[in-house]
Amino acid sequence: MNRRKIIATLAITAGVALLATTATALSRGDDPAPAGPGAAVVRSDVQRTVTAAQDRLKRVPGDAGTWALLGAAYVEQARITGDPTYYGKAQGALETSLRHKPDGNGPAHMGLGALANARHDFAAARDHAERARAVLPDTAEVYGVLADALTQLGKTDQARAAVQRMLDLDPGVPAFTRAAYDFEQRGEVDSARQALTRALDASSSPADSLFTRYHLGELAFDNGDLDEASAHYEQGLLIDPLDPALLQGRAKIAAARGDLDDALAGYADLVARVPSPQYVHEHAVLLRAAGRTEDAARQFDLLAQQQRLLATAGSTDDLAASVAAADRGDSAAALAAAEREWARRQHPLVADALGWALHLAGRDAEALGHADRAAATGWRNATFAYHRGMILRGLGRAADAADALDSALRTNPYFSPVDAPAARAALGGLR
Repeated sequence: MNRRKIIATLAITAGVALLATTATALSRGDDPAPAGPGAAVVRSDVQRTVTAAQDRLKRVPGDAGTWALLGAAYVEQARITGDPTYYGKAQGALETSLRHKPDGNGPAHMGLGALANARHDFAAARDHAERARAVLPDTAEVYGVLADALTQLGKTDQARAAVQRMLDLDPGVPAFTRAAYDFEQRGEVDSARQALTRALDASSSPADSLFTRYHLGELAFDNGDLDEASAHYEQGLLIDPLDPALLQGRAKIAAARGDLDDALAGYADLVARVPSPQYVHEHAVLLRAAGRTEDAARQFDLLAQQQRLLATAGSTDDLAASVAAADRGDSAAALAAAEREWARRQHPLVADALGWALHLAGRDAEALGHADRAAATGWRNATFAYHRGMILRGLGRAADAADALDSALRTNPYFSPVDAPAARAALGGLR
C-alpha cells in the first residue's frame, strides 16, 4: 500500500479553500450551520454551496463567478461521494463560466485545473493553472493546483517553487501538506513530519484536523511506526468516528498487527459505505493475504468496473490500473498500463510501477533502470525497495538484492500484507 493516494486528496484542497471563501457570500447566512463532526460538515457545506450557487444562477444566469464556484463544488462532490458523474457536471459549469467570461477568468481555469488533476490529466491541469496564475498571481489556491500537477508530471523543482509561493501567500493547511509531500518524496521524513505538525497547528476546522491527522498517521505508518500512526488515526476518529480515511487507517493497523479478522471486517464495512477504488483495491489485497482468493477476485472485478466508470467520466489512471493488474497477477495488462502512463509522465511512482511490470514480464535488465530511477529521489518507500530487491534477485545480484529487501523491511515491515511476507521469504533465501 503506497502513498500515491495523497495526491488525489491534496489536489482538491485548493477547491475546498475556494468554496470556503465564496460560499458564505452566496448563502447570505440564511441557513443554520450544519450539525455534526468532520467529514459530515464538509459534505453539508459543499451541498449548501451547490444549492446556493444554483439558486443564484436562477436569478443571474450570466454570473461567470458563480458558474466557476459551482464547478469547483462539483469536483469536491466527486471526491466526497466517489461518484465520477460529477466530473461531467463540473466541466459543464466551468465551461459555461468561460463562455460568459472568456478572458481573464482565473477562477474558471483554476477549477478546470483541479478537475484535470482529479481526472489525472496533469498536463492539462498545469496549463489551466498557468492561465489562472496569469490572472491571479497572488492567489494561493492557484499554486496548489499548479504544484499538484507539476509534482505528478515529475517536475519536482518547479513543484517545490510553487509550494513555496503558496506558503509565502497563505501558510495554512493546504500549503503545509503539500510541503510535507515534497519533503517526503525527497526522503526528508523529519521535515515532512514537521510540516504536517504545522498544518495541524494551523487547522481551523474539524475537516482540516481530520485531513492532517490522517496524513500524519500515513507518514508514521509508511515509516513503520504503528503506535504513532494508530494514535493519529484514533485522535481523528474522536472528531469524526465515521471518517472513511481514518477508518481505513484503523483497519490497516489491525492488519499490520496480525488482527486479520478485525482488519477484514473494517474494510468490508468501509467498502460497503464508500466503495472507492483505493479501498476496494486494499480490501482485495488483504483478502488475498488471508487466503480468500475467490472473495479477492470478486473485489478485483468490482475494482475493474470502477475503473471503467472512471474512464467513461473522462478520468485516466493507468498507474492505478497497472498496480491493480500486477496485484491480480495479470502481468501483460500491468505492463501495458504502466507503459501508457510512463508516456504521459515520469513520476517516481510510475517509474516504480513500470519497473515492477517489466520484472513480472521477465524483463529484469530493463526493469532495473526504472527501479533505480524511482529510488534516486531518496524517497523512503518500502515498496520501491522491495521491487528493486526482487528485480536484483532476478538478475542474480544476490548481495545487492539482500540490501534492498532489508531496506524495505527496515523502512516499513508492514508495507503490504502480501509483499512484506514475500520480502522476508526472499531475504531468508538469499542469506
